[in-house]
Amino acid sequence: MNYCDLNENIIEWASEEFWIPYLDPTTNRVRRYFPDFFIKYKDKDNNIRRSVIEVKPMRETLEPKITKGKSRKTLINESMTYVKNQAKWKAAKEFCADRKLEFKIMTEKELGIR
Repeated sequence: MNYCDLNENIIEWASEEFWIPYLDPTTNRVRRYFPDFFIKYKDKDNNIRRSVIEVKPMRETLEPKITKGKSRKTLINESMTYVKNQAKWKAAKEFCADRKLEFKIMTEKELGIR
């Protein structure tokens, strides 16, 4: 958040300011998804861009794999998280496309965190 406050190219930003409806495939119910950030900024060519940003650990963006030592319960929990995230992000991409917004998922890789 300090980055957003101190970056001269960021015109405005907000955290969890709106929600996007999505169908939760694990319950078949419509739920609310609150993206982490909305950022309006000037890009390197001085164009105004508007982005909806979700920050997630890389492991939640990848399909879970069966590995030695991983319990069945862990695999089920990882799978549920993955399918819910995929449903949220599909809804977010459609929501953003309708409003001429960019949708970005940022992980520790994009944020430079190890």
